[in-house]
Amino acid sequence: MKGTRLPALLLHHNQTTFYLIGFPRRYNRYLSCDMSLKRSANTKVSPGAAKKPKPNGSITSFFGAPKPKEGAITPNASAPPPPTVRFNKEKWVSSLTAEQKELLQLEIDTLDESWLAHLKDEIVSPEFLDLKRFLKKEKESKATIFPPEQDIYSWSRHTPLHTVKAVILGQDPYHNYNQAHGLCFSVRPPTKAPPSLKNIYIGIKNDYPSFQAPTDNGGLLTLWAERGVLMLNTCLTVRAHNANSHANRGWERFTQKAIDTVARVRTRGVVFLAWGSFAAKRVAAVNKQRHCVLQSVHPSPYSARNGFFTNGHFKKCNEWLAERYGADAMIDWSLDPKNPIFAQEPVPTTVEDKKGGPLATSKLANKGPLDNVSTKGDEEDVKIAKTTAVTVTATTEADPFCDEDDLDALEALAAAEGDFSANNTKVMSNEGVVVEEVEKADS
Repeated sequence: MKGTRLPALLLHHNQTTFYLIGFPRRYNRYLSCDMSLKRSANTKVSPGAAKKPKPNGSITSFFGAPKPKEGAITPNASAPPPPTVRFNKEKWVSSLTAEQKELLQLEIDTLDESWLAHLKDEIVSPEFLDLKRFLKKEKESKATIFPPEQDIYSWSRHTPLHTVKAVILGQDPYHNYNQAHGLCFSVRPPTKAPPSLKNIYIGIKNDYPSFQAPTDNGGLLTLWAERGVLMLNTCLTVRAHNANSHANRGWERFTQKAIDTVARVRTRGVVFLAWGSFAAKRVAAVNKQRHCVLQSVHPSPYSARNGFFTNGHFKKCNEWLAERYGADAMIDWSLDPKNPIFAQEPVPTTVEDKKGGPLATSKLANKGPLDNVSTKGDEEDVKIAKTTAVTVTATTEADPFCDEDDLDALEALAAAEGDFSANNTKVMSNEGVVVEEVEKADS
């Protein structure tokens, strides 16, 4: 063996597996001889004694796993699961004080665990506990609060954190009966779609001509939520008929934490749709190299004519998702399961570990269904708004009288009072796209 180039480490190794490495044949006899001498030098071992495995005893453990060849496809190579958060809810609840348990019972019962695991520190903060004390006083005063308690966190159950593909940001919940149920822009049946949502329908129609608005003029968007669209308001509660009544009480900080959690945890990227200056501020810190941030004017009738209809956000959202994850990740914006906007409805990407996959399918959707529809709302039959194709030319300049920060509140108030039923209210857009003309129903 002297004078050979074989490493000394191999000379003293007695594992026959080295014959599989492919050394030149002339070295094999030395290895065989060396190992035979070592066997004869060993003491006799009892026949029943088991041979103990040696550390680093295999080629794989000694040299490491073989590196894949360049260009080779490995399983799940495109979707490495992010670190899983281990959260023992029962243990966490037991660590709360008696007052915390009382104030946070709603969060314990109705906030989806995928979100609670990341927001648990925020909801025990002094600011959030003060918010809960305020809401407790509101309840004790017999004030009517929207949405109903069981729906305040419905966004978390319809769209668990691990299923989020896109985020749509709203501001204030609608504050009339049969409207708010925990998803921004969405209303309960049989309430008709609010003005902003009608404009959203027009925007989708311009991107996907096959899209059809609900035939009953409805505005329930739970299908979007179950397909991975997180629809989150800035404030999660409001006093009846009193827009922005729960603003600056603590909800803003909590929902910002939720937005930041999406940006941090969904490491392979999601799409943020920020409509209006208020929503733009909410996503200002989002990493635009990792995520796609689409900004535009608000879809409210006060500003939609300044570019919302032609912003192409719904198609751009799907194009980004398809490029990042594949065509199966695209969102079907249709509200009729029988009529998808695609020629063939995308098959959702399924990942076994619900916290691990980049676009896991929700197994918790509809965990908290809507409560029974109240009879206090608008009981009159809702006539479908007439949609026509009108060619108009709209200015591209922003409306100087439009305060986008208050658009949701203004719209909620107008929707409650029926202000948008005026004769010949026209929503205009750029030339050549679909616009809507609403005519007042005959009395």
